[in-house]
Amino acid sequence: MSSTNGGPAEAPAPSTAPQLMVLAQYIKDLSFENPNAPASLQQAMQPQISITVNVAAKPISETDVEVELRLEGKAETAGSIMFNIELVFAGAFRIQNIPQDQLQPVMLIECPRLLFPFAREIVATSVRNGGFPPLLLDPIDFLALYQQRMVQVAPPATA
Repeated sequence: MSSTNGGPAEAPAPSTAPQLMVLAQYIKDLSFENPNAPASLQQAMQPQISITVNVAAKPISETDVEVELRLEGKAETAGSIMFNIELVFAGAFRIQNIPQDQLQPVMLIECPRLLFPFAREIVATSVRNGGFPPLLLDPIDFLALYQQRMVQVAPPATA
């Protein structure tokens, strides 16, 4: 035991700094469909690609939460589906010393921001392994996605 100025050493104070830790990240669901192969692999036209993104969070324990990043994509050309991809990539996070009113933004903005690069790589690799050029998703603005979601669930203003 050490001492300071001749007195007993003080126990270190518990950390009160905000903390966000990634405990695990994993694929919960992955589906790649190439329904019109091999004809779809010989398309010369640029496909029309649509992507939808959803984020969900649910508590695991008092300090831990699971966040799911769901990416669904479809490529079509001339009315024919080239491929469909669905990915649910999730992470378990420990969130400590964050004020209650800031928990939801941390879970729905910061956590998916940490998951996205890994999910992007899984999508690119899966599409490439399906016989197509890799689908490189543009960065996602999770703040804008969160704000859009809050507008949708907010009660209408009364006059």
